[in-house]
Amino acid sequence: MMDDLNDSFAGAGDMGADGSPERLHGALAHRLAVDILKNIHPPGTILPSEIESSGTLNISRSAYREAIRILAAKGMVESRPKAGTRVTQRSRWNILDPDVLGWMFETEPSEDFIKGLFELRLITEPAGAGLAALRRTDAQIKDMADGLERMAKYSLATEAGRKGDIDFHHALITATHNEALVSLSTSIGAAITWSTRFKQRRNALPRDPMPDHIKVFDAIVAQDVGLARWCMESLVRMALDDTQRSMD
Repeated sequence: MMDDLNDSFAGAGDMGADGSPERLHGALAHRLAVDILKNIHPPGTILPSEIESSGTLNISRSAYREAIRILAAKGMVESRPKAGTRVTQRSRWNILDPDVLGWMFETEPSEDFIKGLFELRLITEPAGAGLAALRRTDAQIKDMADGLERMAKYSLATEAGRKGDIDFHHALITATHNEALVSLSTSIGAAITWSTRFKQRRNALPRDPMPDHIKVFDAIVAQDVGLARWCMESLVRMALDDTQRSMD
């Protein structure tokens, strides 16, 4: 791991590629996290010390400390005086943090992990679609339509199309006017983004997802609560099927 990190950071000093210290410690946190997820540093492992790492990587101790703080905030490590920085048990990790989800999908996430994400979506999104059908405003309908338009125009094979998809789902969750549910929007969006990229990395998308999204949208416009819930459940289940087929 140290050799790989050294290739990435040697000579960088305190600055990243864009001249920003944040870029450097963010990149270091990213690399350490991926190594943890790959089990190069299993739970319970003590990471190299601040002095050792800063010397080996030719980075400042402050940059290394900031990288460790990033991982600690996400529950992946804990630091104690004289005991060092230890990788925590997976049960303590903030799996729904968008960064952690992204790092998970840079490795080869297990089928159980992916299934768990879709189970979360099945628990929240159909209910959210039903609430949105009851409570949506004209402005939120417009936001959903705008996301769908970009999704159709650019397709999920592009960053712009994926952004349209995320904006559609975010507008839908916002339309629930449920503060607790809206707080999950970023995590749900990250799960959608990374699972879509994961499918594309392994295979081309097997089908056009637009008709499923349009059915959800039309049901919300019509304020048909039951149909909105059913269409969203169908959309998520088919997305899960697509993802599982891409893993075969």
